[in-house]
Formats: sequence, structure tokens, C-alpha cells
Amino acid sequence: MNIAVLGCIHGDIEAIMKFLDKMSVLSIDAIVCPGDFTDYAVPKGFSRTDIVRIILEELKSLHAPIITVPGSWDKDVIEFLKKESISVHGEGKVIDGVGFYGYGGARTPFKTPFEPAEGEIMLGLENAFGEVKRADIKIQVTHVPPFNTKIDLIPTGAHVGSLAVREFIEANQPDAAVCAHIHESSGVDIIKGTKVINSGRFPEGYFGLVSVDDGKVDVKLSNLI
Repeated sequence: MNIAVLGCIHGDIEAIMKFLDKMSVLSIDAIVCPGDFTDYAVPKGFSRTDIVRIILEELKSLHAPIITVPGSWDKDVIEFLKKESISVHGEGKVIDGVGFYGYGGARTPFKTPFEPAEGEIMLGLENAFGEVKRADIKIQVTHVPPFNTKIDLIPTGAHVGSLAVREFIEANQPDAAVCAHIHESSGVDIIKGTKVINSGRFPEGYFGLVSVDDGKVDVKLSNLI
């Protein structure tokens, strides 16, 4: 199973159309979007739901199931994502033996619309994990990276990820954990036995690949430029 991780689209529909064309030649069995479909501004005459609907139509060109959590800008579309049956925000979903579970949002200095507290993230992950704990392979999906890793660093050198996300990974050791949010820290790391990846900003060509083959899980960061 080949899983593409496309994060932090931020309403940049024109850019993602170009990169989705390039991705169409790849063998993709599922698409994970770890949030921030939208941005601080929305074009006049459009709602955030309109933007997400257009993005989803473009993603469907890859002909693969879509799994999502909301980003810090996506509070207004949480219910829409659930109605589309693609959300694992506080819930779980099993596809071909792979259990996806997660929780969205992220704390920031910018007072974005969806900034759940650490306790809320932990509770949401616990509820979601409970729905997939019997799956052979488990993949955690959050918007925010785990704290104190290679993938939660900002240019000042500070770690700004979520301690709750890290603690949950340490306690439950999913096979992989995917995230986005910190654009400048795209990359991979490992926490105990869990391979973690920050997929970066897809409109810049960055995306993650999670491969599941005969019970073995690998992650890598790729760029379409």
C-alpha cells in the first residue's frame, strides 16, 4: 500500500493542480491530508467550505481514498470533512487492514481558529485509537508535529510541536505518524519504534510517502520539483 501525504495546501489550488498532474503517474493507494486546506484569507465570494470542496475534487483525480484531519485554519470545515466521510479527527478508519486515526488543529502564536489544548488532543487521539486498535498496521494523523523532534523546529531553533502528540506516540507506538504545520521542518524522524514524517507544504512540491509492504512500514519525504 502506497500512501501519499499532502499537507498545508492553504487554498493554493493553482499550485496543487500542477503537482497533482505530476503525481498522477505514481501508484497511490490512499491520500492523507494532515490539515490546513485553507488560509487566513479566503477569496471574495467563496467560503472555506467552497475552497475545501474544490481541493477535494482535484485530489479525487488520483483515484484513491482520502483521509483528513483539520488544520489550525480549518475549524469552519470540520463538520464538512466528517460529512464527506474522510475525517479521522477524533475517530478511526480502517482501509485494507491499515488503521488511520488522529486529531487536528495546532497551538500557534497567531490566534488561528482551531487551537485545541493539549488535553483535548490527547483525549481525541485516545478515542480515535480505540477504533483502530485491532488493525494490523496503525498510522497516526495529526496536524501538529510531535514535540522535540527534527520535524517541529522553527528557524529560531525552538521546538514548537505538541507534547501530547509525542506522549501518545511513545505510549502506543503506531507504525507511522504523519503531520505537517511547520513548513520549514519537513522531513522524517523516529520516536521509539514509530517512524514520523512532516510532509511539508504541498504547493511547494513537498509530499510524504508511507509504504506498507508485508507488515513493514517505511516513510520518506519527496519533492515534485
